Amino acid sequence: MFKSLRIALSLILAAFVLPACTKKQDPTPVGTTIGSSSSKSSDIGDSIIPAGDGTGWGTDLEPRALGDGIDLGANTYNGRQMVRGVLQPVYFGFDSSSIAAAERSKLQNAATHLMENPSDELLMEGHCDWYGTEDYNLALGDRRANSARDYLATLGVSTDRIDTLSKGSLEATAGLSKSESGQDRRVELIILK
Repeated sequence: MFKSLRIALSLILAAFVLPACTKKQDPTPVGTTIGSSSSKSSDIGDSIIPAGDGTGWGTDLEPRALGDGIDLGANTYNGRQMVRGVLQPVYFGFDSSSIAAAERSKLQNAATHLMENPSDELLMEGHCDWYGTEDYNLALGDRRANSARDYLATLGVSTDRIDTLSKGSLEATAGLSKSESGQDRRVELIILK
């Protein structure tokens, strides 16, 4: 008896609650000011969408020329020339930011280069494969770059000379298997002159 009573009460409650969840609000007509007689809210008082031909969005904007303020052809980072390919990238395991023993010699070479060239700095670009979400891969690329930076710090390199940047999976090759996408799981060691 109590079981059938609970079921009946649940159905009656659902009959009252569900219709309230499906009611749609009518869109605000173009040019309507909140607070006017045709609007349902009266707190703001500003126009939601400007009336007319759409010129109310700001006529003081000017078109920007291609490359205006952006150096598209330069290979620079924060005003310093980027030199790629001198130092080998450090590769990582799937979903890992731990530096394998076999990869540590590459960071030792980077530390040696920085000690022999005191005016050089280093940019560490963290990369990921295409597995995972964009946000997760950006965070993983950041952890990889920071892990490599921290390892260099243990070798005596000042972290003031090292910048980190995560590219996540922005440059990854999609569709590869986990073993094939190993080339995307890396930190690029880029010299800044």
